[in-house]
Amino acid sequence: MTRSQTQKTTFATALAILFACVIAMGQEPNIQESHPFTNGLIHESSKYLLEHAHNPVNWQPWSDTIIKEAEQLNKLIIVSVGYSSCHWCHVMAKETFEDEEAAQLMNTNFINIKVDREERPDIDQLYMTAVQLIKGQGGWPLNVILLPNGKPLYGGTYHTKEQWMGILRKIADLYSNTPEKLYEFGNKITDGIASLNLTVADNTTNFATKDQLVESVNEWQNSWDTIWGGTKAPEKFMLPENLTFLLDYGILFKNDAALKQVETTLDRLLLGGINDHIEGGFYRYSTDPYWKLPHFEKMLYDNAQLVSLYAKAYSVFKKDSYKEVVVTTLAFLESKMKNSAGGFFATIDADSDGKEGAYYLWSEAELSKVITTRYDLFAKYFNIDIQDEIEGGNYVLHNSMNKEEFAKTHHLNLNDFIKLRNQWISTLKTHRKLRIAPHIDKKIIASWNALMITGYIDAYRSLGSKNYLEEAQKTMDFIKTKMYLKGSLSHSMVNDQLNTNGFIEDYAFLINASLNLYSVSLDQSDLNFAQELLAHANTLFYDEVSSLYRYTSHSKHIAKIIKTDDGVMSSPNSVMALNLLRLGHLLYRKDYMEKSDSMLKTVQPQLLSQLNSYSVWGSLLLKKTHPYYEVAIVGNDAKKLLQDLTAHYTPNTLIIGTPNKSNLPLFEGRFVNNETYIYVCQNSTCKLPVATVKEALLQME
Repeated sequence: MTRSQTQKTTFATALAILFACVIAMGQEPNIQESHPFTNGLIHESSKYLLEHAHNPVNWQPWSDTIIKEAEQLNKLIIVSVGYSSCHWCHVMAKETFEDEEAAQLMNTNFINIKVDREERPDIDQLYMTAVQLIKGQGGWPLNVILLPNGKPLYGGTYHTKEQWMGILRKIADLYSNTPEKLYEFGNKITDGIASLNLTVADNTTNFATKDQLVESVNEWQNSWDTIWGGTKAPEKFMLPENLTFLLDYGILFKNDAALKQVETTLDRLLLGGINDHIEGGFYRYSTDPYWKLPHFEKMLYDNAQLVSLYAKAYSVFKKDSYKEVVVTTLAFLESKMKNSAGGFFATIDADSDGKEGAYYLWSEAELSKVITTRYDLFAKYFNIDIQDEIEGGNYVLHNSMNKEEFAKTHHLNLNDFIKLRNQWISTLKTHRKLRIAPHIDKKIIASWNALMITGYIDAYRSLGSKNYLEEAQKTMDFIKTKMYLKGSLSHSMVNDQLNTNGFIEDYAFLINASLNLYSVSLDQSDLNFAQELLAHANTLFYDEVSSLYRYTSHSKHIAKIIKTDDGVMSSPNSVMALNLLRLGHLLYRKDYMEKSDSMLKTVQPQLLSQLNSYSVWGSLLLKKTHPYYEVAIVGNDAKKLLQDLTAHYTPNTLIIGTPNKSNLPLFEGRFVNNETYIYVCQNSTCKLPVATVKEALLQME
């Protein structure tokens, strides 16, 4: 052994002894990890940004001074947008942004900006629109190159190192030699973004008729996958709001095909690999048409909306599997994605131990060793068969039939099989805990937490568990006390540190959650909070020209953002239109109802031509094509009757109650001592009061 090796060994031994002594004293050693590079992201709170803080790229966070700096230096700008649970974001970071050669090219020729799309959805939406104009489609990681004035020149998603460097060299060369051509192109793209967000209010159009809506649904129906559910496509997203619209449409139009499409999709999701059969919760999307092989991120917004959807579907179809998945999904969210104060975290990473899905995948050798009871049945139930093997010799657990069908097919007693199945799941859950778990992004987003509140309330309505109402109230209290300070709502929070100011999405979803909470709590303060938020939203975001709401409260970006299409989450404008309708009926505010009507008429052409991208607006239109009922329950037993009534899923109804005298228009003059009555009203005109839920439902048929 050389002298150098001896010194290294001695140092390592001493360090190990010191480490052991510190741990013995109950303290963690304060050893600072050394990094060859540290950039401007080091002081950020975002998990995604901190993951790039030691890249050789001189990343900076987005700020209002970036454009000014770029113009002074006459430098192009790179904006790279992603999020912490994005698999391909990690891949590009490892291949390109951690590479010194690529970093040198970026640092020499560009100002480099990293954006967490969950923290700054405004930046993401602005430049995603640019990429969609340039390329026709977008995704993440989102990488755009801007002129010094912030106008986009180029946009794309994942690139290899070679592709990325080639693009950068070409654009840098063009900017050096013919900058006027790039400015001309940047102006055209910016004009395109502005035109997409330029909408003029239309109060003259009539609402679409039933026949027009039926025609739009029939056109959409051509793309339904009636065997596997969802939309015919090589990859599939779950899109809960599309299914909610079809559920409402199917009930109101008595359309069996729409109801069957909802049921088929929900059944297939439960059986597929997109559903985590071991710990609960759903992954983000399926990479195949059969829901078998997922992309393994778990997003709060997906799971919250699916809780709502399955709760409503349980009230309609009465399938125990729907009730079960509501319970297991909420249990998963509470155990993995919730802090002690009631706030819910944003995402769980797709990757662990450097591999996508490593935490969730199983090899046959591993399974056959771990499952010691009836492995033959286990393999059949979870499709451990060579034809379902994926790359690397692994399997994603999924079913071909539900447990009742499986037990019958294999001549098993159902209760005995359920016990065996639960034993298998418990064994795999225990074994999975020995693995390196994927990272959780503990960012708390106001709008996504509002979706959780609504999910809890829908679960409470359908299943009747008081615990779900208490959890909804707890999460609402968290937002009120931690994220709503001095009349201002924040968009996100990490480690008790508030970040960006709220966007219209945060206000819209939280108003909706407050109204939902009021409808079951009967607490006037929940209604008051919704009204308070609406007043702020009108001041901060309302756009007089379009009658819609801007995404941001400022005009610092290169173009105004007005989001109207519904996707994996509802458009904030469609939710605001529904909020205004509900508050208008609750408070007899004609101006609110007129504003909601104006918003719907403005978007109606797109709704009719692309209903699958405007399904929440479609739900609003249903309230024009069919009666919209105001149901007021007044009297001592209001809570009990309210719970019994809301256990029945009745679209196109606003149901509220009070056990006391109230001055609210729907309650005024209707309280009778020692009696409880249900008033079914339409357009401020009420039918005779009834005393039972059965009678009220008959009045609404």
